Amino acid sequence: MPQRFGRPGLLGTIARTAVISGTATAVSNRVEERGRRRREAARTPQMPPAPAPGPAPASASAGPDRVAQLTQLADLKTQGLLTDEEFATEKARILGS
Repeated sequence: MPQRFGRPGLLGTIARTAVISGTATAVSNRVEERGRRRREAARTPQMPPAPAPGPAPASASAGPDRVAQLTQLADLKTQGLLTDEEFATEKARILGS
């Protein structure tokens, strides 16, 4: 088959168009994906690192006792016998011990 010079034939033009179109689509998809990731990252608030765990309870029996104390404290606040400040102070004392 003789070598052809000059303009490409119909198949050459179609092949070149397909390559250009495929490349453009791939680049466009990457740009869109990168933009989507950036928008998603901007919407998602950054979570602060988790605080270090505190000291372990002295014994396993301290857990239910704390729950009972907090329940009683909440009842006193609900009845209006404690102010918000007193409630917060006592709650911190119970959870801190």
